[in-house]
Amino acid sequence: MGRKIFSIATLSFFYLIPFFAFLATANDNLVPQETICESSHYPSYCRNILPKQKAKIHDFARFSIQKSIFQSHKFLNSLNFYLGSSTLSKETKNVIKDCLFLSQLTSQYLSKSNYIALKNTNETFYTSQVDDTQTLLSAVITNHQTCLDGLMTVANSNLTIKNYLISQLSNDNKLHSVSLGLFTKGWMHEKKNKTLWNSRGWHSGNFRNGRLPLKMSNRTRAIYDSSRGRGKKHDDDYDGDDDEGGVLVRDIVVVSKDGSGNFTTINDAVAAAPNNTINATNGYFLIFIKEGIYEEYVSIPQNKAYLMMIGDGINQTVITGNHSVGDGWTTFNSPTFAVVAPGFVAVNITFRNTAGPSKFQAVAMRSGADMSAFYRCSFEGYQDTLYTHSLRQFYKECDIYGTIDFIFGNAAVVLQNCNIYPRLPLPGQFNPITAQGRTDPNQNTGISIHNCTIKPAEDLVPSVGIVKTYLGRPWKEYSRTVVMQSLLENLIEPSGWSIWSGDFALSTLYYAEYDNRGAGANTSNRVIWQGYHVINATDAANFTVDNFLHGNDWLPQIGVPYIN
Repeated sequence: MGRKIFSIATLSFFYLIPFFAFLATANDNLVPQETICESSHYPSYCRNILPKQKAKIHDFARFSIQKSIFQSHKFLNSLNFYLGSSTLSKETKNVIKDCLFLSQLTSQYLSKSNYIALKNTNETFYTSQVDDTQTLLSAVITNHQTCLDGLMTVANSNLTIKNYLISQLSNDNKLHSVSLGLFTKGWMHEKKNKTLWNSRGWHSGNFRNGRLPLKMSNRTRAIYDSSRGRGKKHDDDYDGDDDEGGVLVRDIVVVSKDGSGNFTTINDAVAAAPNNTINATNGYFLIFIKEGIYEEYVSIPQNKAYLMMIGDGINQTVITGNHSVGDGWTTFNSPTFAVVAPGFVAVNITFRNTAGPSKFQAVAMRSGADMSAFYRCSFEGYQDTLYTHSLRQFYKECDIYGTIDFIFGNAAVVLQNCNIYPRLPLPGQFNPITAQGRTDPNQNTGISIHNCTIKPAEDLVPSVGIVKTYLGRPWKEYSRTVVMQSLLENLIEPSGWSIWSGDFALSTLYYAEYDNRGAGANTSNRVIWQGYHVINATDAANFTVDNFLHGNDWLPQIGVPYIN
């Protein structure tokens, strides 16, 4: 009730006219539809949806993106229709709610991609626009795959969902893949060439002397200093000025359990944050969270952009919950803390899920926040601790604890100088550290673990050699994970990587290691899968902060340090 239902007839009229307007303007560099579709991940489906005529690759891409927009609205209509049914089980409704949330994000991502594609009629994008659009279109596929995975878990109990929603979603996934593939073929050559990697080069924005550069007014600085304790020095203390720069903080609120701040809950502070901040240059809204254990479930919506949270330190400021699949939550909706707001920054906070290993998937933190950073934070759980769901994310000097697949998802993510701690699982279980979820070869996603330390948590130490621990396993067909210049202690199995099921994805995945050290880094007995590689510095350069995340364009605004 109160949901807006789109008219399919209206949408058809609105979108189909621009489809053919593109193609009528094509004049040179024309290619047949059949030729273009051969490069698609789904060539037969591509031939069925594209107009059977010659056109520029860019016009075919625009056509496909707009058709994706039309189909995304149709799917939203279907979800709204089913969600209104009184016959659905609670489990099924929870899955559909996840799908609705993800599909609403998808519509926004497609609209933004379409705007960029239409705006650049000369077919030349800035490099950042190419990366932005590929990132958004990659996230569209990730969102639909997450929804599809959820629907598959309830399909047998609801044949209507199985026969209609899943079928519709599967076709839409093919369409979104075609859109991503055509965009990639048409524009990715504009992206800058990869360069040889100087692994010792620090590109740290305004970062100085080990401190996060916060630029504040006298009023906000006084509130901040008072909250932290006068005279104390902290990791994020730095007074920037107009000449030296600094991360602008335009306002601050304080959360304290004892009532000494502006709010006693984090959710109330988030609600007070401004809506729809355009970019970081307008300044961050800072929420300082004083020491304490905050038992609440926090979700940062997309309209709360450029929000910064700073705590009193790991294990000092703790956000904790215990939602799990074992207790009826979906994996996607089990996080203690979830964020989709772009430009989000968290510093000195522990995110925890205490459900335990017997409750199956139980997420401590889920991020679908583009251009987000987590600095000196900890993530504690067991199975599925850290859900790096989608878009571009960076983690620096963080601690990550878990058991099965405890770093998973399909973002483009770099973990740098982090400590990764496999814990003791249930008897008979093993520990695959990562489960990366790339489903399409054109997605710019993957997990890059750079200059990290992988060692056993205290409870696992006595069982090293008994409990098998692997760097990862392929959750999806094009799973991609790279471990480079990291310390791997002796808990890592000599084979390094584990299967998911049989030979699934072993020839299509991309797993790589470069210049690692420690007792677990010896690659002489690693798996011999087609998709596994020991790479050199030139290949490793593809997975650095700049080349993989385009980080030089956005991390300096955040102030979190990074190695390029």
